Amino acid sequence: MDDLPPPDKSLAAPRPEWRNFYGRRFGHTLRAAQKGYLSDDLGALRPAGISQAENPGRVPIDPASLFGDDRPIWLEIGFGGGEHMVAMAARYPGAGFIGCEPYINGVAMLLGKIRAAGVGNLSVYPGDARDLLDVLPAGALQKAFLNYPDPWPKRRHHRRRFVTADHLGPLARAMAPGAEFRVATDIADYMRQALGEVPQAGFALEAAGAEPWHDWVSTRYEQKALREGRVPQYATFRRL
Repeated sequence: MDDLPPPDKSLAAPRPEWRNFYGRRFGHTLRAAQKGYLSDDLGALRPAGISQAENPGRVPIDPASLFGDDRPIWLEIGFGGGEHMVAMAARYPGAGFIGCEPYINGVAMLLGKIRAAGVGNLSVYPGDARDLLDVLPAGALQKAFLNYPDPWPKRRHHRRRFVTADHLGPLARAMAPGAEFRVATDIADYMRQALGEVPQAGFALEAAGAEPWHDWVSTRYEQKALREGRVPQYATFRRL
């Protein structure tokens, strides 16, 4: 191990000195059990070397360090309450799932689901997905999911959506050629923007419409959309 060369910093994406974050980090008061999940479980599931404090030089991490082997890495960007992520991890034990979610209440919910399901192929970063994309080597990801992201409905806030060049560029760099990127939303204008901007970032559109994927796991946000009369839409993109 001592003979390994130092990590090549050129493999990491440049990170701006200062970056805006929009959205909630905390919600209602956590229950005692949820606080226990955070204190007892998060440390073992949280990947090292991603946060600015741990890795100020933004040195690329070794993807194999996430799960101890060279399994394919799948990313969920903003996993909400974790329903989709835990179910997919149980269905695909040969893949390694890393979820990024800055909303600590959602992180606590996910940890509870992980404990209940007993799945072990998950890694949890309680922060901005861009922090992870900063330090992943190019082509490290085999699949990515963007399920019911914050819609930012006001026009002046559309630049905050994930489906913009500032977010999609780093994602495209971190995804391997042929890797799949899935987007699910109940906001028609969000899907319109995704269909326009994702291909410009280096992806090909494979499918779009009201039919979900064969292995789709409905989330609490989708169920809320259906109750309120909004129509879910799904799109599949492939990294060129």
